[in-house]
Parts: sequence; structure tokens; C-alpha cells
Amino acid sequence: MVAMAIAGGLTLGVAGCGGGGSDDKKPHASASASKRTGSEPSPQEGQSDKPLAELKGPSGLLLQITSTQRDSGGFVTVSGTLKNDSGSAVIIPSNVRGNETEIIRNGSSLGGATLVDTKGKKRYYVLRDTDGRPLTTTGLTSLKAGQECPVFMQFPTPPTATTQVGFQLPGFPMATIQISG
Repeated sequence: MVAMAIAGGLTLGVAGCGGGGSDDKKPHASASASKRTGSEPSPQEGQSDKPLAELKGPSGLLLQITSTQRDSGGFVTVSGTLKNDSGSAVIIPSNVRGNETEIIRNGSSLGGATLVDTKGKKRYYVLRDTDGRPLTTTGLTSLKAGQECPVFMQFPTPPTATTQVGFQLPGFPMATIQISG
């Protein structure tokens, strides 16, 4: 059941911001720009309006981490938004997928992300499914000016006593984030 949920999330991630391909001039709606009325709950429980971290990357890319949730299944899910803050289209750099052969073989992704437990002196890499595909947002190729895309990455969970970790994505500065749950 977890695998089906993850596969569904990957499909939505790819469909939501594949970038490029279409030259139509219609604005694209973003997941974070949903129309809310009254006191409806936010689309993703546990996320606040204020990001846990903002990382400025190459070519005007901005990664906002909005949630770092420890799940009962033994993994940590880091969620957020990747935005093009520049005035022109940006190609997502290939180094964000990392340099492991298995991940590169599966196309564009955020597979190069890691969590670093400095106290426990361990680095946690993005999880992979049984076919070697990274459990992250995939299919990111480019973002138009001002476009944003919801992203996620799943990692093995650090020990329960570890509540702060460093988050690293190639090409972006490191950020210290809190794990909730």
C-alpha cells in the first residue's frame, strides 16, 4: 500500500512540473497557490506558511523546505517547493540527481539530496524502490520564469533522538532543519 502511495506521488510530481515541451502562453497554476476560502485546512497537514529553510541555488533556483516529517514506516519525508526566482526559464542542473549510476540511469530527479546527522556522524541518502528509482520528485527538466513545483525526497530515518539534521542538495548551500514526528 505504501508503494502504491509513493508511486502515485511520483506520478503527480512528474505530471505537475515536467517543465518544457509546451509553448502555450497560459499561466500554470502552482500547488501552493491553491484557492482557499474560509477556514479550510491546508493541503498538506503539518506544513506551515513559513518555510523551515530556504536554499538559493544556481540560476535563480530557490528551494523552500516546508516539512520534514518522520513517518512510522522508518523513513523521513522532506517536502517543499522548487521555484524559479529568475526572469527567464531555467534548466534544472543535472548535478541535483547525484552521481550514482543507479540514480542517473533513472533520469532527472533530486536523487543527490542527503541528510547529515552531525552528532551521529552519518549521512543518509535518498531511498530507492526495488527497481533502483529514487523516492523523490522526478522528471524535473526546466522551470519557466516564476514557476514553482512541489517536491519531496524520502530518506531512511535517523535515530529518534536525532531531531536536527543538515540537508544537502548539490549546487545549493547546506541547511539545518528540524525533523517532526
